[in-house]
Amino acid sequence: MPTRRLTGSRIREKRLDQGLRQAAVAEAVGISPSYLNLIEHNRRRIAGKLLGDLARVLGVDAALLTAGADNDLLDQMRDAAALLGDVAEVARVEELAARYPGWSRLIAVQARRLEILEGRVQSLTDRMAHDPQLAASLHDVISSVTAIRSTASILVGQEPLDADWQRRFHENIHKDSLRLAASSEALIAYLDAPGPDNDRPTTPLEEVETYLAKTGFHIAALETADPDRAAVVAQADLSGAAARHLLDAICTLYVRDAYALPLADFDLACRDLGYDPVALAQRFGAGFGSVLRRLSFLPPGAGHPPMGLAVCDASGTLRYLKSVPGFTMPRAGGACPLWPIFGAFSRPAQPLRAEVALPGPVQTRFLCYAIAEPHQGPSFDSAPVLQSTMLVLPDPAEGALPPTQVGMSCRICARQDCAARREPAMIGVMAMRD
Repeated sequence: MPTRRLTGSRIREKRLDQGLRQAAVAEAVGISPSYLNLIEHNRRRIAGKLLGDLARVLGVDAALLTAGADNDLLDQMRDAAALLGDVAEVARVEELAARYPGWSRLIAVQARRLEILEGRVQSLTDRMAHDPQLAASLHDVISSVTAIRSTASILVGQEPLDADWQRRFHENIHKDSLRLAASSEALIAYLDAPGPDNDRPTTPLEEVETYLAKTGFHIAALETADPDRAAVVAQADLSGAAARHLLDAICTLYVRDAYALPLADFDLACRDLGYDPVALAQRFGAGFGSVLRRLSFLPPGAGHPPMGLAVCDASGTLRYLKSVPGFTMPRAGGACPLWPIFGAFSRPAQPLRAEVALPGPVQTRFLCYAIAEPHQGPSFDSAPVLQSTMLVLPDPAEGALPPTQVGMSCRICARQDCAARREPAMIGVMAMRD
């Protein structure tokens, strides 16, 4: 409903707020109560002198009766309405905001809160799947319980035991009980740890990504004529050999890409060609995957748009992930198979381009480029080991075709009719109801 036709709703709201009768207001401005009733229900347009007279009687500025609700609030309410799909009366959102601004702000706040909670569920789901400390604590608990159960089954068995064996089994149960108590306390303390402690890297991949984030995903030391990978890895101060191995593999690719695509020339070409990976690959005679990686490692603060990157092997396991606002992927697997990074495996060496949209209050869109290429050199006696690379650009211009509907993980995706769904969602129940 257009804004100008909601003036009547605001007039009615102001009159009721002041406890004025419809007949009294109509008499004060010189119209019939029935005509004022039509105005208040947006069945008659109003402007000019009559609008000014009504504003005077109600003691408000005429502009307040015609300005409408704040556009940001309306956008937030429309995003909130997307949770219910066609059930919500989106066409009447401005009328709701005009008549009940307090409740409208509450709806918007709750929608934002829900979006934050969905993000936390996604993070916790990922953490539960691969956190090594959590897995070790659970293993200790299960081992202790299993040991106590085994010992107890012997004590209550049919065969009699002499006093010495009974004493030994009782001691074992006591020791295992103490170990179970300690493991349980450690697990509870870990799960109840403050937020900042829980945000620390828990896997080698997360540790490497944390280091790269500190560099702005641009390793200046590897842009020189004589790059020293070993020095970069040593200065990263990573905690384990696995993290150092991962970073060294990334640095190896980084040096190779930087040699094929020198930063100064590549920076200018990106701006000139509008960051088109195919055009850049043709200009430099470089591989498509190299261009995608190079784009994601452009220096921050140089005016380049934000770009995310994901690299995985043929099993779907992530080897590298650079997130951007709105985009991330489960590091422990179980990601939505509809992302182009996985579809690229069915078309090796063929560049893919697809616009995708995520579910949720805001249909976040991304433009994705992907390609699956051999990870190692050619060989006559073995099949190629493929690695898929996907570049992600947020908020692209709308294309001619509707975007592909993807998700992050089935556990947190509310799309009920998805043919690729593997398991029910833990959240988004309201969105899946009729």
